[in-house]
Parts: sequence; structure tokens; C-alpha cells
Amino acid sequence: MPRHDLAWDCATGSGQAAIGLARHFARVIASDASEAQIAHAIPHPAVEYRVGGAGQSGLAAGSVDLVTVAQALHWLDRKAFYEEARRVLVPGALVAAWCYVLVRIEPAVDRILDAFYQDTIGPYWPPERRIVDERYRTIEFPFAEVTTPELTMEHAVTLDQLAGYVRTWSGTRRYVERNGCDPVDDLVIKLREHWGDPASRRVARWPVYMRAGRVP
Repeated sequence: MPRHDLAWDCATGSGQAAIGLARHFARVIASDASEAQIAHAIPHPAVEYRVGGAGQSGLAAGSVDLVTVAQALHWLDRKAFYEEARRVLVPGALVAAWCYVLVRIEPAVDRILDAFYQDTIGPYWPPERRIVDERYRTIEFPFAEVTTPELTMEHAVTLDQLAGYVRTWSGTRRYVERNGCDPVDDLVIKLREHWGDPASRRVARWPVYMRAGRVP
């Protein structure tokens, strides 16, 4: 039976994935290069937060039972991360990286979101976003890959909550910085025609794509 003693969540951000891992592992080390992210990460008794880059876990060689990186592999120095993962993992243990792509709600809403994503803020996305759109399938992944299940995240949202989420996108923020106006205002007007009561909730679904593999 695989051990569940220690997991390392790299580029943990606010710690959401690390908290999930804590339900299955005795200890979780969650690291991020951003001191601000670590300072505001979600506290949990089984999670130890550390400031460090992708190649600086501070963990002993052969001590980790699982390495994860959630929605962040495209930002990392992947060579350094892969080398560190191979160093710290127990032989035969897994490294898993996943991303989620554009939210899906219903066809009429999705068409409007697609146009906003591709046309309105498309030129403002950083180049790394293309790796997510390609579902991590085009990047190197030097491990013995294993088949992973199809996954979907679901959450019921109001129109205001959806708008707030879209405003967090890096492409949206860059649009605002360069143009001095918020493109989400017009997006909300278009969406309202199909949403009805803005306070009503619709189920939002994010398809999740994972690459996972074992070290020798």
C-alpha cells in the first residue's frame, strides 16, 4: 500500500490544494515563491507553509510520497521543479500536475464567455496561458506517465460572483492596467440577457486536466 506520510504541494498559492491533501496525508509541506501568498495561506494543523521556488523544497531526498502542483506548472521553471521532484520523491511515488480550463455554464452563456476570453482579453493573456489552453499536453513531462481520470470542478455561482471571478483573471487585470477601464462591465450586460435574475445561481463547471507519473 502506498505511504501517506508526507506530500509536497509546490506553488501552493493560497493553499487550497494543500488543504485537500491534508485529508489524506499525515503531513503536507506547501511552498510558494511568493511571501505574500504564504502570509495569507489557509492555516491547517497538518500543513507547513514555506517560502521557496520550484527547485527549493528544503525536503530530504527520498522523503516524499506525493508531489503536486495545481494550476501553476505553466508558471514554474519546469526543469528545476522536475529535478527537485525526482530528488525528494520515494522511488515509485507520484508527481501530479493539473490545470483547469475555461468555465462552462450553459451554451448561451458559454458563447459570450468564449468571445470575451478570446477576443476582448485574448491579446492580454501572458504567453504561459497557452499551455493551459493546450491542457498541459504539449509540455515535457519526464516521468513514467499513468492514466488519470476525467475530472470536473463544480460550484453554483450568481452573476456577480462569476463577474468577480472573471476580474481575477490575469488577462482581465492586464486589460484594465493598459486601458484604464473594466471590460467585465460590458460582459455582465451581455450575460444578463441570458442569466435572468442576477441573484439566481447557475452551476459553473471547470474541466480539469492532469498529468501524473512515477519516478523510477
